Amino acid sequence: MTLVDRVISSLRSRHDDLAGLVATLDDAALTGPSGASEWRVCDVLSHLGSGAEITLRPVVVAATGTEPPSDGNQAIWDRWNALSPREQASGFIERDEVLVATLEGLDDDQRRSVSIDLGFLPAPVPLEVAAGMRLSEVALHEWDVRAGVVADAVLDEEAAGTLLELHAGPMAMMLGFSSRPDAVAEPVVLAVAGHGLSIGDAVTLVAEPPVAPTATFNGPVEAFVRLLAGRLSPAHTPDDVEVVGNTTLDELRGVFPGY
Repeated sequence: MTLVDRVISSLRSRHDDLAGLVATLDDAALTGPSGASEWRVCDVLSHLGSGAEITLRPVVVAATGTEPPSDGNQAIWDRWNALSPREQASGFIERDEVLVATLEGLDDDQRRSVSIDLGFLPAPVPLEVAAGMRLSEVALHEWDVRAGVVADAVLDEEAAGTLLELHAGPMAMMLGFSSRPDAVAEPVVLAVAGHGLSIGDAVTLVAEPPVAPTATFNGPVEAFVRLLAGRLSPAHTPDDVEVVGNTTLDELRGVFPGY
């Protein structure tokens, strides 16, 4: 499968797994804390549901050339914020299913050729980027939901591998928005899972091991992907994760404060 095919397949898996989990949550769990420090579980699901609704529109525009009516993002957020926790949960399942099914319905030519205007980037992006950004959002917020239920929550292995590939490829620019390279005391070249993360004037990830690494991240890929998203706090770090060399795990946490 191509990268965009794998992204869409992973979006389906993430939807099905998260929808299955959400269906088991009682009201106390929905209004309980999530892995996102300022959000309850229902707030995370509301964010994912409104995000699915907002993302669907530019996908439909790019695929069909027709522009469906919209009240604008703020009206969508206000509507979701006014829902009850249970309605936010069921609404996420419904809206995300529509988005994933729409992406699955795109043929090979559309998957290769359409450009998606997300509205907040300088220019339209290929589908693999738009869908990849949605995968990042869903996979990480799925972890937020799971972390509110179980202490040892992890990212799905397949999704984590796909996100690592995206961050080292078509979504490389996203690390520039979310990182703080000045958090390290000196430049770092980190070896991790066959990839190289460079932290200097900027932060870059490449899909090949560095020739002269100054440090190494040892641990599962899912933990490294969570680190990039600010979701590898001490309480949620697997025992087998370690960083050796000219930086520390705490210092790297400062480079990637989260979003």
